[in-house]
Amino acid sequence: MILTATSNKSVAELRDALPRAAATHKYGVLGILDLSAKMKEKGVDFEGEVLIFEVCNPQQAKAVLEMSSEMSSFLPCRISVYRASDGTTKLSTLRPTALVQGFGATSLGDVAAEVEAALTAIIDEAR
Repeated sequence: MILTATSNKSVAELRDALPRAAATHKYGVLGILDLSAKMKEKGVDFEGEVLIFEVCNPQQAKAVLEMSSEMSSFLPCRISVYRASDGTTKLSTLRPTALVQGFGATSLGDVAAEVEAALTAIIDEAR
């Protein structure tokens, strides 16, 4: 259900690399949530590093929404970049193909496969 890759880059380096990789695959970064900073802002003591990138390809999003507005709850796609407990840097995303299967949205299978291929390419290029 989750695609995860390890990177030799730091979380800070991936903050710059991931938007560039997304752009080469016609995806834009709509926002970056610095979860670590947000938790500290809320008074939660958290020493980890976690960035959540919201990425989107407008044409793919349109195709999904035209087939099933309910799937809007999974948009935009998210790619997490974090420092794992073993000290390595990881990138992960939910597999769109698993999401549509889990919700019985078989009509979205082709679009989900295309999006998953793009997310995989973005992660591979960024890392």
